[in-house]
Amino acid sequence: MNYNWNWHIFWEASPDGSGTYLDVLLNGLQWTLATSLSAAVLAFFLGSIVGVMRTTPSRALRAFGTAYVELFRNIPLLVQMFLWYFVLPELLPTAMGNWVKAMAPPWASFFPAVACLAFFTSARVAEQVRAGIESLSSGQRLAGLATGLTLTQTYRYVLLPVVYRIITPTLTSELMNVIKNSSVALTISLVELTSATRSMQEFSFQVFEAFTAATLIYVFINIVVVIVMRILEKKTTIPGFFSGKAEEPSTE
Repeated sequence: MNYNWNWHIFWEASPDGSGTYLDVLLNGLQWTLATSLSAAVLAFFLGSIVGVMRTTPSRALRAFGTAYVELFRNIPLLVQMFLWYFVLPELLPTAMGNWVKAMAPPWASFFPAVACLAFFTSARVAEQVRAGIESLSSGQRLAGLATGLTLTQTYRYVLLPVVYRIITPTLTSELMNVIKNSSVALTISLVELTSATRSMQEFSFQVFEAFTAATLIYVFINIVVVIVMRILEKKTTIPGFFSGKAEEPSTE
């Protein structure tokens, strides 16, 4: 079977009246970025809170943190996406559930997608925060408490500023994963990049062009993420802290 390549397809009008096929992909990209970044921010804060809980002296908080991580980490992402979109509105009070169901697209899909990705990713971030805190010497926590800081202040001003520097590489991976995992939102009718790509290939039958473009866009986004996070990592690194020995003073 001969395949008819047509790289000019991106500048042809889309049958849905939304502009060219390139406009369709760019609109999908906007929703991918909006969903991913919103979920990443929420996951960072939720994961930080749960990660701290897992290292506190309180057995109740540690138990809650452990249950949270095991719940959201062990249920497949696709199942969680369906639970947020189809099941949650049925569990809410009637008035609130009806309000959620009546939301106009794409917001009816956007908010469940953000919540699903945020909670799913926060469980992974929580483990990284926990591991980062436990990698520090106990003397840092004791020193903070000895200076008169409360436990909360010790975490805020002493431990977490160092932990975030330690786990920056793993946070980079999680941000990249959120961007890629956002493609699952097509199952609940959010027209993000993957969904827009499928729409393009179904209308035009130019399968390889559509998915080649999507692949290059995903690669470009993640390359930008890696570059930005590496710059952030270099700017926030504590000299000599992670090398295992103090850096020798400059003779210049």
